[in-house]
Amino acid sequence: MKSKRILITGHEGYIGSVMVSHFLRAGYEVTGLDIGYFRQCRLRTEVSIPGNVKDIRNVDERDLKGIDAVIHLAALSNDPVSSLDESWTRQINYAASVRLAESAKSAGVQRFLFSSSCIMYGMSEAGVVNEDSPLDPRTEYARSKVLAERSVSQLAGDGFSPTFLRNGTIYGLSPRMRFDTVLNDLVGMAITTGKIIVHSDGKPWRPVVHVEDVARAFMTVLEAPVEKIHNQTFNVGANHLNYRISDLAEIVARSVPDCQIQIRAQSSADQRTYTADFTKFARTFPDFSFEWTAGTGALDLYGSLKSIGLVYADFNSERFTRLKWLRHLINSGRLDKNLCWRDPIGESTYAGVGDSR
Repeated sequence: MKSKRILITGHEGYIGSVMVSHFLRAGYEVTGLDIGYFRQCRLRTEVSIPGNVKDIRNVDERDLKGIDAVIHLAALSNDPVSSLDESWTRQINYAASVRLAESAKSAGVQRFLFSSSCIMYGMSEAGVVNEDSPLDPRTEYARSKVLAERSVSQLAGDGFSPTFLRNGTIYGLSPRMRFDTVLNDLVGMAITTGKIIVHSDGKPWRPVVHVEDVARAFMTVLEAPVEKIHNQTFNVGANHLNYRISDLAEIVARSVPDCQIQIRAQSSADQRTYTADFTKFARTFPDFSFEWTAGTGALDLYGSLKSIGLVYADFNSERFTRLKWLRHLINSGRLDKNLCWRDPIGESTYAGVGDSR
C-alpha cells in the first residue's frame, strides 16, 4: 500500500508523532487529524505533516474522502485521565471511534487499524492471556476499548476491513513524550532523582513494547494481505517482552548509574497483572521481529534523556503527564465542561500542531 493515502488520528501524540515518521520514510502519503490538546507538550521537534485541527467527536464522511486507510490512535489515553469524567472517555474512545469507523466505511476507506490495549485483560485469572481470553476491563478506559472493538467489528464487510491491535504498555522516546507509562517513568525518575520508586510490591506482570516497534507493527499489519488481517485482533508485542515491575526496576538500575530502588508497596497501587501471549502475531507475521527489549530500551532512554538535559522540573512537568496537563487546561479555562476548547483554536487545516494521545 505504499502508494496509498493514509490518515492518522492523534498523529502528534506520543505514538502518532513517532508513527508519522515511519510511514513517511516508507513512502506513504500521510495526513493527520487532531484536536490539539497537547500541542504545547513537545520534548523535541517532530516531523510536520498536513492535517486538520478537529475534535474526533465531530468527524464525518467529508473528512475521509480520498483516504485509503485510517490508523486510529486518537483517544483519552489512560486510566487516570478517564477518572476525570467517565463520560468523556465513553464519548471520545467509544462513541467517536464507532462514528469514525462508520464514516470511513461510507467514504470508501478500505482499511481501518484500531489502536487498542492489552489493558482490557485486567486482573486475569488465566495467568497468560491471548486474543481469545475472557476480557476483564477494570476501568472506563479499558471498557471503552472493549466496546469500541466490538462495535467496529460489526461494520466489517467487503471493502471495509478493520483490524484491532492490542498494544502492550508502550515506552520509548517520542517528540511528544509521556512520563506516565511505567518504563518511561522509572528511567526519568532515576535520571532526575537518583531513585527508582516502585509503588506496588513489584510482583505484577506487564507486557512492554517500544513505541518504534509499535509503529513498525502497524505498518506490517497495514501492508499484509487483507485475508490475513480482516476483522482480526492481535496482541502487539512478543512473549519475551513480559516483565514483572520489579524486573523493570532492576533493568533501570543497571542502565542508569548511581540510582537506588525503593519498594514502597501501597494498597492503592495498580495491582493488575497479566502475561500476554503474542503467539498469534508471531505466527501471522513470521518475518517481523521486535527490535527492542526493556534492557536496550532503558539504555536508549537514558542516553537520549541525558543528552537532552532532562531535569526533575521537566520530568515532573504537567506537560508530560496526560492527567496533569488536561487538568491544567480545564483549571485555566481553556477547556470547558465537555472537554471542548473555549478559545478559538479553530477546526482548520494546519501543519504540525496538535495531539490526541
